[in-house]
Amino acid sequence: MGNNVKKYKMLINGEWVDAESGETSIITDPSNGQPIAEVPKAGVEDVKKAIDAAREAFDNGWGQTTPGYRAGIVLKIADLMEKELDEIAMLETLDQGKPIKSARYFDFPFGVDNMRYMAGVARDLEGKPAMEYGAGTSILRREPLGVVGGIAPWNFPWMMMVWKVIGPLVTGNTVVFKPASITPVTSLEFARIIKAAGVPPGVVNVITGPGSKVGSELSKSPKVNMITLTGDTRTGRSVMADCSPTVKKPHLELGGKAPLIVFDDANLDAAVDGAVAGGYINCGQICIQVTRCVVQDTIYDKFVKKFIERTKKLVVGPGKYWETDMGPMVSEAQRKITEDYIKIGKDEGAKLGLGGGRPKGKEFDNGFFVEPTVFTDVDQSMTIAKEEIFGPVVAIMKFSTIEEAIDISNDVIYGLWSSVWTKDIYKAFKVSNALDFGSVMVNEQIGMQSEMPHGGFKQSGWGKALSAYNVESHTRTKHVYVDLTDSVERGWHATVFGTALKPK
Repeated sequence: MGNNVKKYKMLINGEWVDAESGETSIITDPSNGQPIAEVPKAGVEDVKKAIDAAREAFDNGWGQTTPGYRAGIVLKIADLMEKELDEIAMLETLDQGKPIKSARYFDFPFGVDNMRYMAGVARDLEGKPAMEYGAGTSILRREPLGVVGGIAPWNFPWMMMVWKVIGPLVTGNTVVFKPASITPVTSLEFARIIKAAGVPPGVVNVITGPGSKVGSELSKSPKVNMITLTGDTRTGRSVMADCSPTVKKPHLELGGKAPLIVFDDANLDAAVDGAVAGGYINCGQICIQVTRCVVQDTIYDKFVKKFIERTKKLVVGPGKYWETDMGPMVSEAQRKITEDYIKIGKDEGAKLGLGGGRPKGKEFDNGFFVEPTVFTDVDQSMTIAKEEIFGPVVAIMKFSTIEEAIDISNDVIYGLWSSVWTKDIYKAFKVSNALDFGSVMVNEQIGMQSEMPHGGFKQSGWGKALSAYNVESHTRTKHVYVDLTDSVERGWHATVFGTALKPK
């Protein structure tokens, strides 16, 4: 193993530890297959230790800290993180494969903004006005849940850790976080920063290992109060099943099959740019990816021509180069899935307009690259129009009427993200209101904001990332009633026994 391979440890109860078994996993750069890190391969006993540490930290006082205190720590985490953005963004690129310009100028600044926003929102959630009911006063208390288990995907490793750690943290919960097995490096670096910011031992624990052991134990443990998962819908179903025996609260952000609807009055160049950006961001490995361009028949041919011309200009290569627009897929397994879908698309009669293979050249030989791929003349009955591919494959479809555009777009099991492109305000609102998706962008594709909720309908899961809705979801609401009469004849219990004094 080369000198550039860094050996990491897990964070459990404030200490850096190896797996009980001593087993490790080698993390590789998807652009060339070279090892970059060695991390512990946790088992069930490691997970139990992390859960116990989180439980003890919660019971011993973290849950009773003030919102202001917790917010202050999170703001310190954000400040420390900001000082290391260049270095950790490059680690994200080497670990996951995404272009460095995307990691450095979107993922990490956005994640830092998420943290600062949640720190502020958490302080505003605390407390509700008392409500008078004549004989007494009712108070609503917002309390932390306890221990939250976070399970992250491999497509946005660091940002997903922000979403799954900071919301629980600022609301008084403790956390056991599991990054994806193949992309844990920046999560462990973030754990170092969290520790340096003064988060007490056991409040945030980060364990690395396979989901079949680590994720399953988290989901099943009666000591864990909530599971928050971002992943595919199949994994979401499995987590729901594991949560069921303990009636644990699940928060699920699952698959997507985003339509980009383009009407003939839209700014065509802007729509094409939005479609290309949304279709090939992170090599298509994002749940809000534009997988379907649903284009009005009167401009269909023009859109297809412009889309293919624009896609040809994308620079494909290793993510570490600043000129790269699209890097490799995260693994050979994910590339195989994408190539299988490309074959299915061709077999079912879709027309391959561009790509479909692996880019040629020595720089691509050892990485997991796939060409930006475009299918045209796609019918809604085809597999590539219905199933989530999670790769750089875009299907272009045709519609005639508003109703047809809505029907095509909604005819999938997913309901996460969508966009509508038109200059007609009537069409924009009619279609937006009819789309069965958690987010609808109008004349924009990637409009995420810290202040706005992100989450899906149907089999895209439930619960919201970002916004006050996310922070609220990590709390529970308790009703406290205080009787003020000091009389056996005037309390609510007196009504039950029939001894209450009647008003004169």
